[in-house]
Amino acid sequence: MFRKAALVLLITVPVFAQRTQKPPLHGSHWMAVTGKPLAATAGAMIFQKGGNAVDAAAAMIAATCTMWDTLSWGGETQALIYNPNTKQIIGINALGVAPTGATPEFYRTHNYKYPPEFGPLAAVTPGTPGGVMTMIAEYGKLSLKDDLAPAIEMADGYPIEAQAANTIERDKARIKQWPYSKALFLTHAGSRREAPEPGEMFRQPDLAATLRKLVEAEQTALKQGKSRKDAIYAAYDRFYKGDIAREIVRSVQEQGGLFTMDDLGNWKVKIEEPVKTSYKGIHIYKLTAWTQGPAMLQSLNILENFDLKSMGYNTSRYINTIYQTMSLAFADRDFYYGDSRDVPLRGLLSKDYAKERAKLIRAERNDPTITAGDPYPFQGGQNPFLDLLKAWPATANHPAPARGATSQDASIQQSSFYAGTTSVETADAEGWAVSVTPSGGWLPAVIAGHSGVGLSQRAQSFVLDRAEDPFNVIQPGQRPRVTLTPTLALKDGLPYLVFSVQGGDSQDQNLLQFFLNVVEFGMTVQEATEAANINSFQMRSSFGNHEIQPGRILLNSETPPWVRGELRRMGYTAVFEDRTSGPINAIMFDRAHGTLWGGSSNHGEDYGIGW
Repeated sequence: MFRKAALVLLITVPVFAQRTQKPPLHGSHWMAVTGKPLAATAGAMIFQKGGNAVDAAAAMIAATCTMWDTLSWGGETQALIYNPNTKQIIGINALGVAPTGATPEFYRTHNYKYPPEFGPLAAVTPGTPGGVMTMIAEYGKLSLKDDLAPAIEMADGYPIEAQAANTIERDKARIKQWPYSKALFLTHAGSRREAPEPGEMFRQPDLAATLRKLVEAEQTALKQGKSRKDAIYAAYDRFYKGDIAREIVRSVQEQGGLFTMDDLGNWKVKIEEPVKTSYKGIHIYKLTAWTQGPAMLQSLNILENFDLKSMGYNTSRYINTIYQTMSLAFADRDFYYGDSRDVPLRGLLSKDYAKERAKLIRAERNDPTITAGDPYPFQGGQNPFLDLLKAWPATANHPAPARGATSQDASIQQSSFYAGTTSVETADAEGWAVSVTPSGGWLPAVIAGHSGVGLSQRAQSFVLDRAEDPFNVIQPGQRPRVTLTPTLALKDGLPYLVFSVQGGDSQDQNLLQFFLNVVEFGMTVQEATEAANINSFQMRSSFGNHEIQPGRILLNSETPPWVRGELRRMGYTAVFEDRTSGPINAIMFDRAHGTLWGGSSNHGEDYGIGW
């Protein structure tokens, strides 16, 4: 079987190489792919020091946070790690929680329908520092000092990219609302351009001091005779219980936020067992229902009931099937997912439940009335929310689809779907494989005083009314349901694909199509990252006003006119873009040759490096 696969690979690679705008990455020792070239270089530096894929991933997260690559240090980290020693996949849940006083009643009294998109009341507690330190302590090889070294050097000063610099300039009016943000970001206050210039050295002395305090705590613990792991956890405690925590809490309260010392001190990173499904002999792993990840697994379960390959890539029939499948899976996400042990995941991921959901797909036209199903009978139970489910569609915010919208209009309306996040993918010759979607604290962010830490905006993904999602109502100590969704796939019990993407609610839509591009249509990872996707807006946005737009679809600008016409007759309202996904990053294990293939979308600043 491997010889046949190798023959096909040798025949098709030259054709794929001509079709892709970026060349695929190749390596035999290690691979590092992420949202910024400088951050990928940080991963390479750690590999060259002798670190494994976990060390490299941690260094890349630290670098992307420091570079404000649509996230910062006060955000959240979600990871899947394949451990070759145990042959197991581990989930890292480093998502912060709603602070003391963050109740539905609090936000309602402040005239919010949902927690706000920006400001101190949008923040959950920082998760990324704990996530990074836990990953290194439990599964890395190097010290915290080694893994944070690139980020510390960058905090001392790095040439800021145009993307971040121009975002600061665009959002400077909002940044001026928060004193510590204004002092950090508006390096030319009073000038016509107040943000840094692209290529200018951007310095973050407070953040550099915070990162050095973490290293100091680790090194002091080592001198006291503590183990490598315990020394890293000493740094963890300094962040969440010591002087760093005190400065974060002080400054957040000064700026109108709700954090307390107990909120930070009682929070813990969770090491979890992920969920999985199988598709054509491949096992796909996702984090559990505090993310949207299981929606991709549900989609694959539904799509197993169709012959996708015979439909043809991105034909109207294929697109209609994919669109309605995602509508079914995301309706379940919107009603059932959240930070609760009671989410009916066994029923939601049941193959029998998927068969019943598949029967609802209309071949001739889209169904704009698709709603959440009832998975409880498929795990031997009764649904305690039938009354809410019956009335549920009426709770949605349904603005009219933008007929005849231009590409510019689409970009504005779609911004919340693509907000935030980067992705980090690493792999090495030992067999370690890591997929991460760190996010939160994107620009414009509130800076937490002299810690230099930018606060998360993830509280906006909560709801205030249990009629919308009884599992995702904001409460102190609760994690919001997030869109962040790393992915690992195993074939024959070994890592096969490592992939994730940035882009809010579009993430598992794009990852589903990437996976099908590889598995159903035989694309390489680079071709699959560049391939045209569709995006559906027939699910409730996790941001802003949580809007839903049934029948609205984003198509690639090169979609043929006959496909456009067929979809219009099927009831779709289409808008068009040249790029139809966030930047997808991926690594494939080529078992036939003992090598690694890396792929990264042909837009954005994402790229990687391998050896």
